[in-house]
Amino acid sequence: MYDTLKALHIIFIVTWFAGLFYIVRLFVYQVEAREKPAPENQILGKQFKLMAKRLWFGITWPSLILSFIFGPWLLIENPNLLKAPFMHIKLTFVFGLLLYHIYCHVIFKKLQREEGSYTSNFLRIWNEVATLFLVAIVFLIVLKSSLNWVYGVVGFVLFGVLLMLAIRIYKKIRTAK
Repeated sequence: MYDTLKALHIIFIVTWFAGLFYIVRLFVYQVEAREKPAPENQILGKQFKLMAKRLWFGITWPSLILSFIFGPWLLIENPNLLKAPFMHIKLTFVFGLLLYHIYCHVIFKKLQREEGSYTSNFLRIWNEVATLFLVAIVFLIVLKSSLNWVYGVVGFVLFGVLLMLAIRIYKKIRTAK
């Protein structure tokens, strides 16, 4: 039973992350569509809103809910995990990811109402926050207590810096075209 629960938890974590990654890309496209001339901006805006709504309520929210069912169920089945320091840190990152999800919902609602002054550059950077959570959580789960926390923190910061540099380079390439 435990392995089945773990498999289901992993599946819904993967689909939750997929939804988080794609929803913010849709936000980027939706914001960029506003800059296009009519009627293109209206057509694209309407389509991106529909795609975002289907993704958000059809995949992302259900995946979050199912992840939050199977995750605690795993801890009930194996309560010793709660004694492990890595699990406390992992759960802290999961809480941060939940806050990220909630803020994505705020952005979603604003964009659905044609509100918000988000830029595509801000949203591109915001999209990478989920990547940071993914990297941190996966490394914690795989390496568990064998991870040296100093190297872990340094690696996490360096990865974040590299992501921001990649975004800047990509922006320069895009604006040069």
